[in-house]
Amino acid sequence: MDILYRVGETHQGIPTYTPRLLAMDSRGSLGAVRASGSLYEETSLSDASSVTTWGGSVARYISELNEKNKFLQSLEEEDGGNHHDSIKAGNSSSEIGTEDRTRIQCLENGVQYWTDYCKVQFHPLSLYELQGLWKDITPFDNFGNGREILTGHSQADELSDRLRFFVEECDHIQGFQFLVDDSGGFASIAADFVESIADEYAHTPILMHTARDPSSYTSFRDMRSSMTRALHDAISFVKLSSFSSLTVPVGLSSLAKSQASRFLCINDSKLFHSSAVYASAFHTATLPFRMGVSGPSSITEVDLGSLDMDTMIRNLSHQSKQHVVACLDAAIPAPSVAGIPNRSVLERSLHSLTPDVVDNSPDMEGVETLVIQGALRSGRGGQAFLSEVRDSLVGVQKDCPRGVPICHLSVSRCPLPIPLPFPCIFGNFIGQNGEILSSPFAGTQGRGGLDVLSIPIATRLRSSKAILPYLEKRLQNLRNWGIARGSPGGQLLEGWGLQKADVEDLGESLSEMVLSFDGTLMETSSESD
Repeated sequence: MDILYRVGETHQGIPTYTPRLLAMDSRGSLGAVRASGSLYEETSLSDASSVTTWGGSVARYISELNEKNKFLQSLEEEDGGNHHDSIKAGNSSSEIGTEDRTRIQCLENGVQYWTDYCKVQFHPLSLYELQGLWKDITPFDNFGNGREILTGHSQADELSDRLRFFVEECDHIQGFQFLVDDSGGFASIAADFVESIADEYAHTPILMHTARDPSSYTSFRDMRSSMTRALHDAISFVKLSSFSSLTVPVGLSSLAKSQASRFLCINDSKLFHSSAVYASAFHTATLPFRMGVSGPSSITEVDLGSLDMDTMIRNLSHQSKQHVVACLDAAIPAPSVAGIPNRSVLERSLHSLTPDVVDNSPDMEGVETLVIQGALRSGRGGQAFLSEVRDSLVGVQKDCPRGVPICHLSVSRCPLPIPLPFPCIFGNFIGQNGEILSSPFAGTQGRGGLDVLSIPIATRLRSSKAILPYLEKRLQNLRNWGIARGSPGGQLLEGWGLQKADVEDLGESLSEMVLSFDGTLMETSSESD
């Protein structure tokens, strides 16, 4: 985890362990957490009476601080030693369990901000609230809303300096990982920022995860709103992927109704639920970047199949595509290893977290990277050895329904831990260690960190024809609404700063992506060519 986290110290010499993170969000989006963090003393507000260059009256407006929920309050108590003192004072395990369940309940029913369930401390340069953008106040639902946010308030240079601080600390930088909500104006903000990074850090890989919540798939009755959404989806995707080495779109219209939630209890209206699923998949899919160097296979190994970001991207770029687009599939939890070569069991359990994907067409030219974390043995139970997992998958292609070869396999014996703030999304067929049970537990659905300690999980990044419907949909929308002669979206796109020639170039980029997977452009009724 030293790859994702940095070691530092406060002004008082106290060691700190903070993520190498630069997060941008709207003002008012951090809840009870200050943008400067809590590791260093807060800078006091300047006294207006000390300003000698202004002779007029001064008015000060201070917004009320958000109250910390019970979970965040308990973290502060633990830092202060109160939690341990209460245990020494004789609190029983049942009393402690009741307190923990109260904290979980407050999260299940009261999460409003991502900081409400965040356990880590942040460096003062990590969290940045964008000027000119206020949560739930500023219109921010399409690509045009984010234009000139960075340049209009001279924020681009400050953000670049913050990023440079973290980069210059690294002995060797594998690349940049982006996680972007591309359903609204943040897509254009991210596109501008990624473009500047691609220019400044040339030849450094950029891994782009674009994520959406179910509410972003709202159906519109009027034509203009539908057109705006269709053009936004096309423009945001092609802009972000143009500067990324690997783009992985995720976010289903209904995670709760998908096959990926077969053993889960998801409430689509709770972003606390869906974010846990997607974050778990991101964590496992990128695990090879953080693994130790693999040695000869043995039962004492912890990891097998480490590789860096650049190597993974080159593996997935099987047709020498400059910009790779891949599907993300996950099995949460992963099935047990049978001990015999049988890849089809895992294949059937992996389901796409990428929207608009078709899984029923074989693609012998496709490639995939597979990561399995904490696999369990079937029958005897217990954790499977790395060699058992490897032997059950590698070299077995005849029972693979999709015909996609594994270009890289990574295995870790460490399962995915389920900490206390993890939402209660596991069904009653899931055991304490994530095993899939033959009969359910009695009681209600929805079990969390107190009932499930860890789970095995498998993810797959797949560069294949399965992504074609996703690409074709965006190309078709761009042609119909923005490129075709007399298309009604021209004025809208001009308002987003895109001239006719710019839109045609973006359409050409999308066409090349489709060609790289299919070999033939889909037939359209547009007159764009």
